[in-house]
Amino acid sequence: MPQIRRLIILIAFALSASLSGHAISFALDSIAEWGKFPRFCINVYRWGDQFFNGYDTEYVTGAGYKFNIKEKNDSWIDYYNFDMPDNMRMRMISKPSTSAGLWLTYLAVSVGYDKSFSHLFGGSDNARQQFAYGFNCSLFTVNLNYIDNKVGTRISKFGPRGDTMNPHLDFNGVETSSLTFDLYYFFDHKRYSQTAAFNFSRIQIKSHGSWFLGFSYYRHKYNFDFNELPDYIKEAIPLTWTDYTYRARSRNYTIKFGYGYNWAFAPHWLMGVSESPIVGIRKGYINTDVEKSTFAMANVLKLSVVWNHKRWFAGFIGDMNFNIVYDKDSTFENASISGSITVGYRFDIW
Repeated sequence: MPQIRRLIILIAFALSASLSGHAISFALDSIAEWGKFPRFCINVYRWGDQFFNGYDTEYVTGAGYKFNIKEKNDSWIDYYNFDMPDNMRMRMISKPSTSAGLWLTYLAVSVGYDKSFSHLFGGSDNARQQFAYGFNCSLFTVNLNYIDNKVGTRISKFGPRGDTMNPHLDFNGVETSSLTFDLYYFFDHKRYSQTAAFNFSRIQIKSHGSWFLGFSYYRHKYNFDFNELPDYIKEAIPLTWTDYTYRARSRNYTIKFGYGYNWAFAPHWLMGVSESPIVGIRKGYINTDVEKSTFAMANVLKLSVVWNHKRWFAGFIGDMNFNIVYDKDSTFENASISGSITVGYRFDIW
């Protein structure tokens, strides 16, 4: 035992002496000096960084830091429209809602969580929650997003098309959720950076755009319970909506294509726009237990204005997602329109 104790003390003394003259460094060159395997890992990392994030530096430059943290305030409204038999139409607009959250990004990976605080201003408590994950590099983008929504709405139009009334009737029987997975490739990825416009991890210094193409899977759940509405509205509801409810579940396998453009209109400033139609196959249930396959169609439009200055950045991002669900009894249209204000800071840990 004394020998082991002396050995431990000797090792601790040697380490202390070495650390006193040379601080541990996690710089890539320092890690590469640790041995053959660490050097191999660093070389693979550098190759991958160049392959996945290699830009034409005349158009795009790095932000200078591996990490960024940002606080995001997000406000949105949801729009729902039903076209029913006998040319009847019902339109709803949700109450404006606001959420706040923190997002952390390391290189191409970002993760964040938003939660509604509308209840502080008289809205519904926990009305909307969102979780998002993203991997964004020069070649392609991968996004995973989940939203659970119980925000109340107001029926703004009802009646035959061309002769609708404006009841302005509060309606809280709405529950929706969505899960979205996107993977798409940028054709001119050397000179266009979508991350510069929407993720703050790159800086576009010269204007340019690119076409993109990929795959999108999204799953929707819609529940509308009309039992508490006046009889004159329930009488217009299709008979297939059992117990005066509309229920839709869908899994959508689609192709996502579009175009993005970044306009570097002044030093430190950027405006970005991205338009992407989505088409494919929908499999799901609408007021029945029988699964059907139909044509799926959606659209995503995004707009941003970004400011960068050294470590600090800020921006506004507008987003509109549009989706259509239809069967023989009705056509249902859903649009979610949001705007977010983000302030963030870039930094390095190693």
